[in-house]
Formats: sequence, C-alpha cells, structure tokens
Amino acid sequence: MLVQADNLVKKFGKVNAVDGVSFSIGEGQIFGLLGPNGAGKTTTISILSTYLKPTSGEATVDGFSVTRQAGRVRNIIGFVPQEIALYPTLTALQNLKFYGKMYGLGGAALTERCRNVLELVELWERRHDNIEHFSGGMKRRINLGAGLLHNPRFLLLDEPTVGVDPQSREHIFDTIIKIRDNGSTILYTSHYMEEIELLCDRIAIMDRGKVIASGTLKELLKMLGEGGVIELEVAPPGCPAGLEARITDQQEVTGIRKEGNKLFVSSSDSARSLPPVMKVLEEAGCQVSSLELYAPSLEKLFIQLTGKELRE
Repeated sequence: MLVQADNLVKKFGKVNAVDGVSFSIGEGQIFGLLGPNGAGKTTTISILSTYLKPTSGEATVDGFSVTRQAGRVRNIIGFVPQEIALYPTLTALQNLKFYGKMYGLGGAALTERCRNVLELVELWERRHDNIEHFSGGMKRRINLGAGLLHNPRFLLLDEPTVGVDPQSREHIFDTIIKIRDNGSTILYTSHYMEEIELLCDRIAIMDRGKVIASGTLKELLKMLGEGGVIELEVAPPGCPAGLEARITDQQEVTGIRKEGNKLFVSSSDSARSLPPVMKVLEEAGCQVSSLELYAPSLEKLFIQLTGKELRE
C-alpha cells in the first residue's frame, strides 16, 4: 500500500476532529473520502499532507512517516486545497512558475512542466492572463495544476470542484482520470455522492471524526441489500422483543437496522420481502405509519449512516 493511516486522532481542545481513523490506499487508486460538513475530512487530509500533526496514531506515505519524515513525504505528494491558493494579480504562468520554484524546479525543466500542466488543464492559450480575470472554474483548474508541477506520486484533492460550473467540473474529472492513468495515486475528499461514485476505486465514509464504512462502491451498496431497502415507520416505537429477529428470518431479508421508530430492512428482493415483513408487524401489533421502498444507492447509504440533520 502506498498510503497507510493507523488510528489517527486529532484533538482541538476537547473536540476530537479525527477520532481513530484508519485506512489504506493502494498504488494507482483513487480513494474517496466522503462525509458531511464537519466530518473530519479536511483535518485527515491535512495530517496526510504533513500540514497538521496528529495528536496520536501514525500515517505513512510510501513508508515515510508524516510526522518523523515530513520532508520526505512532501517530496512525493501534491496538495490541492479547497481554497483558491493563487495570486490574482499574477498571470497563470507566473503563478505556476512561483509554485514550481517552491518545489525546487527551475530552468528548462520548470518551463516544460508549466507548459505540460497548462496544456493538461487546457489553459495554455490563457497563460499570460491575470488570474483575477479567470472564471471560478478556470481558477480551480490552475489551482489543480499547481499541485501537479513536480509529478507527485500521491495527490491530495480537498473538495476540488466546489463552486464550479458543470462544464468545468466535467473537465476536472477528465483531468483527474488522466492524472491517475499517468501513475499518480489520489485521495479525493467530497460531500458530492455522484463525484465519489464516478471517480473512486475505493471509498471511506466519515462522520463525526470516524470512518463508519469503507470498501468499493459495490461492497458499500451491499450494506443496503442488493435488492433494495424497505423503510418503515412503526407505532408504537416499543414493539415486542424479538421482532427484529422475526423480520430477519423472512425470505430475502439480509439485514435490519432500527433507528427510533423506524426500521430499515435490507433485502435481496424488497418486493418479495414486503408482504411477509408486513405480516410480522401486523401480528406483533405494530402499525405502519409510513413506508418507502428504494434501490441501493450511495446517497441512501450515506443518509442512513450519517442521519439527515444539517452539520455546520
């Protein structure tokens, strides 16, 4: 594995922004870190980029510790932050040359890399224009390019499409795929489900500082049941003991989760499972006040695992 995070913890006062996070990323993968606002994604990526030191735990990139060998790690990573980290009164080319020199590039090598990056993000023709005259999507593309100048083996992208138009978003997606195909490993953080589904080989869902589920998209969707989910709101909430076990015994049912007065029944065939599940509830004296059947999707899993309340 190129990247290994083991039981990372980061405390800010009494708040555990990252609380025991572990995962690994294989060479050449795009690894998605998905979570609501405040889940701990940016703090985690800041630790991996050596910007923050963990309170405890360890992380390595290509075997180098992000705490004890931070300099070695910085030589092989590229970091693209959420914020546009560009100088508005400088041109696109001047910005890239500035960042290239920070990476230790110079002379003909720097000139060539700047051209390669600007052609990759399709802004070579605008190289002499000041950043202040660029659209939000164009700024994002130059922001991405700045993290690519030294051909990083591991690229960290923190919400790289925030505030961009659909065309620019699609272009950023295409660029990310090209970067991966050229040999880089990528950590991609987002709260946009469709981006994670489209781009990522493996996914970790974070909430309240913890990784609460991880795997391939197919593996994660199996948590909902291959045939879908039956969501039931029942009354009274205190249904008889053993009810959940009786429901689990019904045909095609693969799992059940209770949340307040709601039951989430996973099934390999929700249409076939519904009648026997309803019969069990009727026999138990439980009244169903609402019912929904839905196909497995990352969005539904995300809502089930993290809840529906807004986070700030």
